[in-house]
Amino acid sequence: MNSSSTRTCRTTVPGRRVRAGLVVVALVGAYATGATGAATAAPAPERGTAIARVAEPLSEGLVAAMRRDLGLTEAQAVARLAAEAEATAVEGRAKRAAGAAYGGSWFDAGSGRLTVAIAEGEGGKAAASVRGAGAEVRLVRHSERRLNGVKAALDRLDAPSGVGSWHVDPEANKVVVSVVAGERADNDVRAFLGKAAAAGPVEVREVAEAPRTFAAGTVGGDPYYTGNVRCSIGFSVHGGFVTAGHCGRAGQQVRGWDNSYIGDFQGSSFPGDDYAWVNVGSGWWTVPVVLGWGTVPDQLVRGSNEAPVGASVCRSGSTTRWHCGRVLAKNETVNYSQGAVHQMTKTSVCAQGGDSGGSFISGDQAQGVTSGGWGNCSSGGETWYQPVNEILNRYGLRLHTA
Repeated sequence: MNSSSTRTCRTTVPGRRVRAGLVVVALVGAYATGATGAATAAPAPERGTAIARVAEPLSEGLVAAMRRDLGLTEAQAVARLAAEAEATAVEGRAKRAAGAAYGGSWFDAGSGRLTVAIAEGEGGKAAASVRGAGAEVRLVRHSERRLNGVKAALDRLDAPSGVGSWHVDPEANKVVVSVVAGERADNDVRAFLGKAAAAGPVEVREVAEAPRTFAAGTVGGDPYYTGNVRCSIGFSVHGGFVTAGHCGRAGQQVRGWDNSYIGDFQGSSFPGDDYAWVNVGSGWWTVPVVLGWGTVPDQLVRGSNEAPVGASVCRSGSTTRWHCGRVLAKNETVNYSQGAVHQMTKTSVCAQGGDSGGSFISGDQAQGVTSGGWGNCSSGGETWYQPVNEILNRYGLRLHTA
């Protein structure tokens, strides 16, 4: 997590000053035209209203990143954001309709619809209600409650370093355990997998590398520093910002890109969780935007509705800037070398050192803060984020929205 590197890059500092001005202009423009966003949950929209919502001006940078990373045309990106917004609205209603038979859900990019798994034998009547809520239905063997019980049993085990993570996969209707390539024959890994299989329905998949956090030493162009570690700001909250817990401990001072004092870590948790929040003062202020780092326009944040599995998601970080991908899994336990972290969301987005704590956003909805992953933005990889709503609830914070 720490680094002895003292290399600095100051060439981006002038750009940071110009960008701050652009943020203010973007916000003034939004308010002048009456663009507003709900900071609290609102009643679920009727089918089709999500398309009107996405008709609001979209960040060119967001669409450009989706085109680059997901291979979409501009029209496809806009259409997908509309479909995902509708799926997000449908998911809560469909889950309530499924009741105890609920087996999880995911967004299907091909059909543009949300699919809900219903446990056979429990959901004959529920299936009709779920369809009525606007979702597709797939009958499965196990309910989400059953699979969550299996995952909870794995959470109580000591995992060896060759085991990367584990989560409930609603589409596979199993608990998926990720094992680092070449480590499956390791005695400790085999023992862990044996106990996992005894707990219930488990599927083993290989990953290229073990997960790691994305903090880094001082290398310049950073949103903030703690000691010799740099990380990225996640989302503005009233009174400060949220970020990753492994970036600093409660009481540590935080310095900004210009090395001036911002505030202190007010709360931090890692491992177990990977979240923290920093108060902002000393001439610093908060704005409801995700930064484009001078490469793409900034993105306004209008809420924190949770996107379903399969939805597109984009990440902004101080090292690799904007990159996009898909939500692959939720409530995954990630086995870092420092210890396991629970309730993480896995994505196909790449990241690198220094991106830790940065923003994950779907459309204009905040999703979470970057924790860690494997791979990089040259060869690809996977990255996990800590869901933002969990952080807000833990510390009693309120997201700063446009």
